[in-house]
Amino acid sequence: MSTIEKALDKLGQAAVAEPVPASPTTESADTLVNAQAAQAALADNKAASQFINIDLDSLSKRNFVAKATERKLIYEEYRVIKRKLINNAFGPLSSSLKNPNLILVSSSRPGEGKTFTSVNLALSIALEQDKTVLLVDADVLRPNVSRTLEISVPRGLTDYLSSDSVDVTDIMYSTNVERLKLIAAGKPHHLSTELLASDKMAALVAEFASRYPDRIVIFDAPPLLGVNETSVLAGMCGQAVIVLEENKTKLNELEKAISMLPPDLATGFVINKAHYSRDKGYGYGYGYYAE
Repeated sequence: MSTIEKALDKLGQAAVAEPVPASPTTESADTLVNAQAAQAALADNKAASQFINIDLDSLSKRNFVAKATERKLIYEEYRVIKRKLINNAFGPLSSSLKNPNLILVSSSRPGEGKTFTSVNLALSIALEQDKTVLLVDADVLRPNVSRTLEISVPRGLTDYLSSDSVDVTDIMYSTNVERLKLIAAGKPHHLSTELLASDKMAALVAEFASRYPDRIVIFDAPPLLGVNETSVLAGMCGQAVIVLEENKTKLNELEKAISMLPPDLATGFVINKAHYSRDKGYGYGYGYYAE
């Protein structure tokens, strides 16, 4: 039985209400109805607690890909980026990649826009009619996905990796974006980065890769320079998107960061904060280049 299957099985067992003692002669129909109602109520409460409502209006105002009906330049740019990633994940190239549906998003240094890119990629892919996406905040040292989405959750990735009593179902949240699920970074832990390189993390990533054939998993990972565990996480993924900030990312740092990636990783680059003409209504642009 897989990790997620065990978690779901445990959740199902926990949702069963305490049995009501039967009468000396027979169990009444009312007792059965009450037990079933209690079980359903517990399941509903669990489902409700695992749901996040994302403020799509706020995201849209901050230039995120938040609404399918809007027509903005950034929507078109992320359509181009995601199409390449989806083709790699499910097209002819997928057979030559390890875990092609797992995508690492990183940068050489902090502040280059990787979380902005991770969130926009997840939102854009969630607009696909036949794909689902799981966004995982794996930057456990400086988590930014929850802050960007303006949400708060009690538990996340570090809580799962550091405890035997936390299940995957306890940290995976559904959202009001139909095909988008989230896992937050979790509480700070003194071994946060080491947890990313643990056997438990490797098992979880392997489960993500094989459990749902139509799902893409996006890891918003720590920057490559200064966190060795990011390269370990990259080795578990089939694709990587490296975010560069125009006129800021240094070539020697980029070369060093790329050298830390597995050579068989399908790697692309997003040029962030590239200046466009103001008459287009945007001060920033995003380009994707793959090698």
